[in-house]
Amino acid sequence: MLDDYILKMLKNFKKITREQFVAFAWTIWPFAVACVIFLGVQFAASYPNLVEDYYSKGIYPIIASVYSWVSSLIPISLWDLFWAAFVLLILYGIYFVLFTSAKWSWLLLRIAQLSALLYAFFYLIWGFNYFRPDLETRLGWEKPKSDEQIFRAVLDSLIVQTNKSYCPIVPSDYTDFDKLIEDSYAKNKDVLGINYPNGTRRTKTMLFSSLFAMSGVSGYFGPFFNEVHLNNYLLPIEYPYVLAHEKAHQFGITNEAEANLASFIVCTTSSDQRLQYSGYLNLLVYFLSDASAFKDVKEYVKKIKKPVILDLRFQRAHWQGLQNKTLDRVQTAANNAYLKTNHIEAGVMNYNQVVGLVLSWVYQQSLHVIPKQK
Repeated sequence: MLDDYILKMLKNFKKITREQFVAFAWTIWPFAVACVIFLGVQFAASYPNLVEDYYSKGIYPIIASVYSWVSSLIPISLWDLFWAAFVLLILYGIYFVLFTSAKWSWLLLRIAQLSALLYAFFYLIWGFNYFRPDLETRLGWEKPKSDEQIFRAVLDSLIVQTNKSYCPIVPSDYTDFDKLIEDSYAKNKDVLGINYPNGTRRTKTMLFSSLFAMSGVSGYFGPFFNEVHLNNYLLPIEYPYVLAHEKAHQFGITNEAEANLASFIVCTTSSDQRLQYSGYLNLLVYFLSDASAFKDVKEYVKKIKKPVILDLRFQRAHWQGLQNKTLDRVQTAANNAYLKTNHIEAGVMNYNQVVGLVLSWVYQQSLHVIPKQK
């Protein structure tokens, strides 16, 4: 019975014309590529050290150098233009199906093919960095035990350094920040375990800043074109910290907490007081969030100088005023799913895990306080 079925299949296969076979191959190849990449992703998740040695330190720096150089030649966001074109193509496809003889199956197939190719392309040009070992493992850090006393000591020191580094930051300062941050990344490349210069990073403004601001997105890295993006609604006190954070992603640091740590180190070890203040202030927000469970949290707040308190209040009010709660929930859910899909188990809570990384970093310095400014 089975032999008869196989013989029937072979006879039908012989009837397939060359044109039919070519058409089938053109239909199936995006899915075949996506399947190969999917298997590669499963392999990468099991062998992070191979990812680090061959992709993150070998293949990706070449990709980043080429793509970032090409994208730097164009002043506007290619990533935003791409997604706008993608949405328009889908709308055109719907129009085409509604007003011609084309079938919905044709449109769904094309969308599925494009999605499969985008999935494959994403991991090839940047996404495999998600499966490299965590920063503490890469740098050989010894993880300290959780200790409330150490946390409180670091929080105290962080407040002192934030107060000490306070200074006004204005939009006219922005032109200075890119070079200052690049210089600090070059200085800290061994501390962070990154490949420097890793291409050219031209900062671009989001084309849809207002929409992103409503969902609380202050910046992002566009991997398809290796682009660093900042929201036009970003406050001056946030600008250096967020810029350094997004640059961290371009260096292949995918973990959000690790990008926050890189930003903190880059800003606070800079000789520029504006960068120092932005670094300390924005990290203080995460520490205060964790300290909110303490009964004596108000005692820490009292230690913060009034100008710093005013900046923190203004920062909070600024984003709350721009927020659209529905868009914010949708964006948070989408980002949460995206991060978890890429083995960031904490999802959006990964941003807050920078506190633990800072404690680990302090521990490596054999101190229980944040290093003083130079």
